Amino acid sequence: MTKFLLAVHVLAAIITIGPVTVAASMFPPSARRALAAPDDAAALATVRTLHRICRVYAVIAVAVPVFGLATANSLHVLASPWLMTSIALTVAAAAVLAALVLPRQSSALAALDGTDGVRKPTDVGRAARQLGMYTGVFNLLWAAVTVLMIVRPGSTTGV
Repeated sequence: MTKFLLAVHVLAAIITIGPVTVAASMFPPSARRALAAPDDAAALATVRTLHRICRVYAVIAVAVPVFGLATANSLHVLASPWLMTSIALTVAAAAVLAALVLPRQSSALAALDGTDGVRKPTDVGRAARQLGMYTGVFNLLWAAVTVLMIVRPGSTTGV
């Protein structure tokens, strides 16, 4: 059962977190391109699609910690410091995504769409710069979690 849980955990991480990190990283430059070309419907559609990917996959990514905790429980490593650190970093990454990345993507998209009443280039430009920074933090947090999951200090695998 442990191997099954671990396989699902790793697959869920690859299939859900990978697209979010890539789409979130692509959003700021795509938003700037859409701002620079206000009549380019394809540029705006790209920004909408990237935001949708981030929103949908962020919800589905809840499977990653669920199966991760089930795997850790079956391996009897729930109290391990490397796992506690990974859990804290995962919570931090989720908070960055939910509180900083997704809301700013929504605001930038609303400004580009004009659904907030008026197209505001300064708001989109500022949001794109902030998104670049917050997305970088999000990606670094996930990179740290990935390294901890691979290295597992104190691991009995000998690797």
